Amino acid sequence: MKADIDLDIGRKTFASGLLPELIAALGRSRPGDLVTVVGDEESIGSELETWCRFTGNPLLEAAVEKGRARWVFRCGPVPVPAEDNRPVGSRLWLYTNFDCNLRCDYCCVRSSPVAPRRELGLARVQRIAREAEELGVKEIFVTGGEPFLLENIGEILASCAAAASTTVLTNGMLFTGRRAESLRTLPRDRVALQISLDSATPTLHDLHRGPGTWARTREGIQRARALGFRVRLAATVSSDAEAEEFGRFLDQEKIAAEDRVIRRIALRGSASEGVALSRADLVPEVTITVEGVYWHPVGAEDIDLLVTRDIFPLSESFAAVRRAFDREGEHANKLARIFNCA
Repeated sequence: MKADIDLDIGRKTFASGLLPELIAALGRSRPGDLVTVVGDEESIGSELETWCRFTGNPLLEAAVEKGRARWVFRCGPVPVPAEDNRPVGSRLWLYTNFDCNLRCDYCCVRSSPVAPRRELGLARVQRIAREAEELGVKEIFVTGGEPFLLENIGEILASCAAAASTTVLTNGMLFTGRRAESLRTLPRDRVALQISLDSATPTLHDLHRGPGTWARTREGIQRARALGFRVRLAATVSSDAEAEEFGRFLDQEKIAAEDRVIRRIALRGSASEGVALSRADLVPEVTITVEGVYWHPVGAEDIDLLVTRDIFPLSESFAAVRRAFDREGEHANKLARIFNCA
């Protein structure tokens, strides 16, 4: 994680001059800047975490490199678009797989054509869907990787749709052959397609996702609509100017407000720049992968967002997320916002 300010504190601790250095670093920083603290005393980690919580400067990373401790914190909260409050557990995210036909340079979970599949599997999804319905889950989001690489994606989506309204996140480039046939079997009133389109023209989209992908995605959007599906368009942008430009494009395309998702690049996974998000910044949305239950889909392979390795029973994994959220509240953390992935 590249920082804006690097602070080498040597052997200093909070008892021997560290605090003035931290205050001076804050004085040189701007809101959102990342500060790296490198020192020889790994034992100050817990005190530094407490200081970060108390001052509202989220600690994003802690590691030991070449015998020295390294911490990264962000200066102040980051503005994240807010929405009406959603109860924890009303949304459920499933990472069906992690392999993808594209290699997007900002992918938050490092998906690519060479990434291991790490498949959740149909039987596990079916059980999750049954238990989710019993728990009152209102929406299920199916993502990856690229879910349409899976031969049984039709069965996976059908089982989710039987339990709750289901949205599948896709790059929209694989709606042909057997995949188109699997789409035709799905209930249009229960399944929506959220297709990633990052810009009004190929320039930015293809820069991040690969040459020719914009045109193929536009074709996929038309195929999905021709099949009668509700299509939501989702753009990942790096600036407010890009967001405004895409918004104007959506206006011209007459895309309804509820079918638009415009989000900033998150500094996770493959991204080298973007919005640095810690768990403290995110209202939890229960996210399940083959490795376990995570706090939020934006970091569904990062250890800091892992809640529990145990998926079942689903009631227990949901409870674990709620307990973790309550613990954040006990630390007087009021920074959590909703970072929309859908």
